[in-house]
Parts: sequence; C-alpha cells; structure tokens
Amino acid sequence: MSTTLSFEVHTPLGPRSVTLSYARVGTGAPLLLLHGIGHHRQAWDPVIPVLAAERDVIAVDLPGCGESPALPDGLTHDLPTMTAVLTGLCEALQLDRPHVAGNSLGGLLALELGRDRLVRSVTALSPAGFWSQLERRYAFGVLMTMRQIARRMPSPLVERLARPAVGRTLLTSTIYARPARRSPEAVVAETLALARAEGFTQTLRTGRRVQFTDDVPGIPVTVAWGSRDRLLVPRQGVRAKYVIPRARLVRLPGCGHVPMNDDPALVARVLLDGSR
Repeated sequence: MSTTLSFEVHTPLGPRSVTLSYARVGTGAPLLLLHGIGHHRQAWDPVIPVLAAERDVIAVDLPGCGESPALPDGLTHDLPTMTAVLTGLCEALQLDRPHVAGNSLGGLLALELGRDRLVRSVTALSPAGFWSQLERRYAFGVLMTMRQIARRMPSPLVERLARPAVGRTLLTSTIYARPARRSPEAVVAETLALARAEGFTQTLRTGRRVQFTDDVPGIPVTVAWGSRDRLLVPRQGVRAKYVIPRARLVRLPGCGHVPMNDDPALVARVLLDGSR
C-alpha cells in the first residue's frame, strides 16, 4: 500500500514543498530503493518480499514518476535537486543514513547520496553516468523512442499486447532479458507509467552532461551489472570500478537493464549483501 508524504526541501529559491509517494514494508535496517527514469517503484516488487524479511524497505516513486507529482514550478529535475529531495524525504521519515539501492537513474542518485555521505551503503544496479558520449546518445535515443511509443499507444492496445509473451517481449525486451517472466498487469502498469512520467523529458535534458567521475570513499559500494543489459552496456561497469576502486563489481548473468525481474533471488542477495 502506498503512502503520500509532503515535506519541505531547501533550494536556491528557498524552501519548497515536495510530495512523494512511497511504499514501506519489513523490519530491520532501513533500505531506500530508487527506480530508473520513466519507471515506478513497482519495478522492485519481485525482490521486496525477500528484502522485507531482513530490511525496513522504502520503495519511492521519484518526482514526476509513478504516483509522485512533478517538482513544483522553479525546480529542475536535475541531480542536485533530486538529491536534495531524497535528503528531505529521509529527514521527514527520520531515516538516519539509510542504506540505498538504485537502478539506472536511481543507481546514479544512490551514488550521489553516497558521495555526499548521506547514506550508510550504496548498491547501484546498472547506474547511469559511466557512459561514453556515444553510449549516452544511444541510450537516450532508445529511451525517447520507448517513451514516444508508450505515449502513442491507447491503453486497450497496451493491454492486448501485454497478454501474450510475444507482446510483452515487444514492449519490454529493451530493459528485461526475460520479458516473458513479467506479468501482463505489470507490463501494462509500467508502460502507462512511462507514458505519463511528467519529469521524463526534463530529466533526459539535464542528463546530457552528466558523468559520474568521483570516488565514493568511506562507505561500502556495490556496482552490479546485467550481462545482457541492452541499454547501458556491461563494459560501463568496468569504468565504474575504475572511478570507484573500492567498489565491489558484481556480474548478474542473464540479466538485463532492470534485473530485479530477470533473477529476483540473485538481485535480492546482492542487495542484502551490499547493505550489511
């Protein structure tokens, strides 16, 4: 069950009220989960039952995604603002340096929080920001195409396509290595989430110059990459290891860009090991 929370964020324009939707379940050390661009918190559903047995899991809809509204006027969907929003969320929930895990854009945000010493550990699954310019242009082009297709398809068509495995493959094979494993209901929901994500275009625009180049000293960092990631290719994980030399680099065999659904047991174990 989701909860909506409004809280103040300190910005260069002064305090601003931001509203986020999140789901919280489980017991243990807090673990904040951050999804990728145009996705929603339900991307983590395949691993949450295992995580919740050992962690207090908080899965968040990022601003302008899922059930969270876009940022208020005057605030930009860029890394400093998103980091400030997530810091404000942690303060509002009284989370003192939680563990954090993120996928894609969420992985980049997790690393930003780790670099600023705002979290206890970071686990980044195929994080953005370790691309070459050619790789970035390719990924952004694929994402924009996916978004355009999602926006042009009426809901009844999405529902019909999602019923057979071949249709789910057509809709989601860019991000999943095993798209047929995704339920029809989940595919419909995430396709609609991509179509309706208010912060999508501005996030891509501000990401054109993003490159993660700083070490993340003083906290445990795990970087995991699917061997069949078609959006951010696996060699970017090797670059991440050069940038963050003490990071543990984990290969996720047979997994795509969003690995939680491709191999939930493996990804849950990586997340639990990374947040000890």
